[in-house]
Amino acid sequence: MKNKNIFQSLFSLFLPKEGRPMRTNRYFFYSCLFIVLLFFGMIGYLIRFMVVDSERVIANPYNKRTENLKEQIIRGRILSADGLTLAETKREDGEERRVYPYGRVFAHVVGYADHGQSGLESVFNYALLTSHIDLTTQLTNSINQRKNPGDDLVTTLDPDLQEAAYDALDDYRGAVVAIEPATGKIRAMVSKPDYDPNTLGDIWEDIINDETSSVLLNRNTQGLYPPGSTYKCITALEYIREHLHSYHDFHYKCKGETIVNNVKIHCYKEAEHGKETLDEAFAHSCNTAFVTLGCDLDRKQLIDLNEVLLFNKRISSDLSVTKSRFKITEESEASELPQTVIGQGNTLMSPLHNALVMCCIANNGVMMRPMLAEKIQAGDRVTVREFKPRELVSLEDREAISALNKMLRKTVTEGTATELQSDHYTAAGKTGTAENEKKSPHAWFVGYVGEKKPELVVCVIAENTGAGSTYAVPIARRVFDAWYEGKHNEE
Repeated sequence: MKNKNIFQSLFSLFLPKEGRPMRTNRYFFYSCLFIVLLFFGMIGYLIRFMVVDSERVIANPYNKRTENLKEQIIRGRILSADGLTLAETKREDGEERRVYPYGRVFAHVVGYADHGQSGLESVFNYALLTSHIDLTTQLTNSINQRKNPGDDLVTTLDPDLQEAAYDALDDYRGAVVAIEPATGKIRAMVSKPDYDPNTLGDIWEDIINDETSSVLLNRNTQGLYPPGSTYKCITALEYIREHLHSYHDFHYKCKGETIVNNVKIHCYKEAEHGKETLDEAFAHSCNTAFVTLGCDLDRKQLIDLNEVLLFNKRISSDLSVTKSRFKITEESEASELPQTVIGQGNTLMSPLHNALVMCCIANNGVMMRPMLAEKIQAGDRVTVREFKPRELVSLEDREAISALNKMLRKTVTEGTATELQSDHYTAAGKTGTAENEKKSPHAWFVGYVGEKKPELVVCVIAENTGAGSTYAVPIARRVFDAWYEGKHNEE
């Protein structure tokens, strides 16, 4: 009753009283309301800054607080998942120098800490310049005017798999990324052309003065490409969802080319696949079959599926990821659909995003957040902060996803990725040959190993090389082989 009287008293302030004009009362009410909203807005901003933005702002290399930390703390190490050093600070001739033992191999994902910062060196800048060793040691170092060791970042990266991916990509321009679909842990991430972070200072001026240079670009996260036939995974999934009980009845006779919505579409090198079921059209990557079924899809449902799979959205990740683009709307011209449903047109994807879509398919409809950071630990190896796997997307169409996984497997046993057949592991996936502005197409492969429980997703793009089956699949094979050898050695 007491609380009720308080509220009645407050409310009465805004009621007109004898001798108080109604207009004055209204102005007073809106003024109070504005002040209250402003107050709560400031509280909301402060909470967001402390929880979301503070670490990013502090980690900014231009933040003066960071410069002060460098005077007190030796920058922490960046370590692989098994504890090998990927980056560390050494003192030589009285000066500190950042050293990268693997040179070019981890260049883009680990990044650099001089001439600005990139990669994990940038994202975890503040953590690496923060020390959580025991207070007694900190005090002793302070008295003796010695710097304290910064915290170490333990990553999810596997050096053996990383080196295998680096060697497999060889001299091609492109990218390779390997992810555990069940956890989202990134085990390898390679981009080429590359650079040696140990000698970056020697070529820095040449890089920044060359407008055509892209050696600093991490193609996995910042590159956008037409996905080509790898996009047929999404087209096929939507078709199966809409025809869950009748997709087995799909039949098509491929003659090498067709015209749909006044757009001429042909299969790669105008190959004639003949009579095909849906499984066969997928395994053979038949453009004419997929443009025919794709243009009959429910447009709104296709748009919604792309939205759920994070097209046109920011992907939460330890590294910043460029948004993939899907331009079809309900108002788009019918002539825009034929190229879109086979991964051409205005659709663009990053290799990391393509890998995540495959992770979602392999992981029974659940896409996990891509992780590069396992934990932060003090110099004495005490864990300061641990990073947990987190779900990003969940699709409910488990029966449709199961059917798609069988089609991915058939692509390896009977289709365009037969080079992945192995006596040691079971592989599944999709090839892609993406036309672009240059003469030769981009070669794609995205797929996984492990039949009952997919264990590793690999996505490969080799720029301007040719067919995915010819150029991307052999690269993926070498990564899968390295994964199997590593797993076998552990056992």
